Amino acid sequence: MGRLKSIAPSLRPSIEHLRGRHGPRFKWYALSTVMVGTVAALLSSTTINVAIPGLMRAFAVGQERAQWLSAGFMAAFTVSMLLTHWAVARYSFRNTYMAALALLLASSVVGGLAGQFELLLAMRIVQGAAAGLMQPLAGILIYRAFPPDQLGRAIGIFGFGVVLAPALGPTLGGMLMDAFSWRAIFFLSLPFCLGGIALALRLLPVIQPAERPPFDWLGFVLIAAAMPCMLNGLVDLHDHGLRHPATLTFLALAAMLAALFLWRQARIAHPLLDPRLFRRRQFALGSLVAFTYGMGLFGSTYLLPVFVQNVQQYSPTRAGLLLMPAGLLLALTIPVAGHLSDRYQPRWITMGGLALFGASLALLSLASPATTFLALAAWIALGRVGLGMIMPALNLGALKGIEQNRINQASSIFNFSRQLGGAIGISVIGIFLEARINSNLARAAGESARQAAVAKGYDETFVALAGLFAVALLAAFFMRPSPR
Repeated sequence: MGRLKSIAPSLRPSIEHLRGRHGPRFKWYALSTVMVGTVAALLSSTTINVAIPGLMRAFAVGQERAQWLSAGFMAAFTVSMLLTHWAVARYSFRNTYMAALALLLASSVVGGLAGQFELLLAMRIVQGAAAGLMQPLAGILIYRAFPPDQLGRAIGIFGFGVVLAPALGPTLGGMLMDAFSWRAIFFLSLPFCLGGIALALRLLPVIQPAERPPFDWLGFVLIAAAMPCMLNGLVDLHDHGLRHPATLTFLALAAMLAALFLWRQARIAHPLLDPRLFRRRQFALGSLVAFTYGMGLFGSTYLLPVFVQNVQQYSPTRAGLLLMPAGLLLALTIPVAGHLSDRYQPRWITMGGLALFGASLALLSLASPATTFLALAAWIALGRVGLGMIMPALNLGALKGIEQNRINQASSIFNFSRQLGGAIGISVIGIFLEARINSNLARAAGESARQAAVAKGYDETFVALAGLFAVALLAAFFMRPSPR
C-alpha cells in the first residue's frame, strides 16, 4: 500500500510535485509542452489559407463555400473554448490537453484523406473544436505556475514560440501544395500532435480544482446552435439580401439563441461565461479589443494569401515566402512586448500595436499588380510587428487582478472573445470582399478593367479592416484599471 502511495504522485503530478522533480525550470518545461500542442493547432488553422484557391479548383466550389473551411474551423474553435474550464475541472489539465491533441491528430488524418468537400469541411470543424479546447490552456498554466512579476515574460516567450507556426506555416503549406497537393497540408501537424502527447505524460501537471462544477449543457447547445445560424445568415445576406426569408430566419434565430444563452448565463450558479467578470472595466474593454483584434487578425490572415495569389498572381510558395519575414518579426517582437508589459501600462503598448497594424492595412489598400514583392513584404511586416506588441500586452492587461479561482473562467472568456471575432471576421470579410468585387465587376468592360475591378475589391476590404482597428484603438485607450 505504501508503494502505491509513492507511485500515485507520478501518475497524477501536481505543480508542486513536478517543481520538486525538475526544479525551478519546471514551469518553462511545462510551458514549452503546451507550446508544442498550440503549434499543432495553429498549423491546422493557418496553413489552409494558401490552399484555398487550389481547393476551390479541386472540389469545384466558389469563394462563398470555400471560406467555410476557415469560418467553420473558427466557429468550432470559438464554441469549444467554453468547454475548457469544465473539462479541466472534470478530467484535469493534462488529460484535457492530451484529449484535444488526440482529436486533432485523428481529424487531420481523415481530412487529408477526404475525397468529398463535405467530409473535408466536417474534419475542419473537428480540427477547430480540438484547437479551441486547447487554446485557453496556456493562460491557465501561466497564471498558475508563474509568479506575478514574470507573467508578461512568460506570455511573451510563449507567444514567440507559437507565432513561428503562422510565420512558417504558410511557407511550408505553399511548398507542400506545389510539391505534392493540398492533402500534405493536413499531415503537417501530425509530428507536433504525437510529440505533445509524449511530453505531456512527463511534464504537464494535473491541475484539477477541488470543486467540479456541473456543465451547462443547455447553454452550450444554445451558443453552439447560434454560431452556424449566424454564419449561414451572413452568407445568405450576401447571396440574397437582407429581405430574403432565409436571411431573416437565420439571423433572427441566431439573435434569439444568443439572447437566451446570455440570459441563462446571468441566472445560473455555474455559467459557461460568467457575466460578472465584465463588471471590471479593464476586462470588459480588453475583451472588446480582443474581439476586434480577432476580426482583423484572422480576417487578414485569410485575406492576404488569397489577395497575393489572385491579384499579384503569386504561386502558393511565393505567397508563403511573402509572409515568412513578417512572421519572424512577429516572433521577435512578442518577447520584447511581454517584457515591457511587466514594466509599463499594457494599454499603451496595445494602442501602439493597434496603430501599426491599422497603418499596415492602409498601406496594403494602395497595392496594385505593379507593387513589388519587397514593398508588400515590408507593409505586411509592419502589421506583424504591431500584432506582436498587442498579443502579450492585451492578455496581461485584461486578466490582471483576476483572482486565482476565476482565472480559468476569465482566460476562457477572453480567448472566446478573440476567437468569436475571428469566426465572424473571416465570414464577414469573405462576404464583403465578394460583394465589392461583384459590384466593381458589374461596371467593368474589358479584361483589363475586370482585373482592376478585382484589385479594387481587395483594396476596399483592406480599408474596411483599417477602420475596424481604429475602433479598437479607441477602446484600448479606456482600458485602464478601475477601482473595484
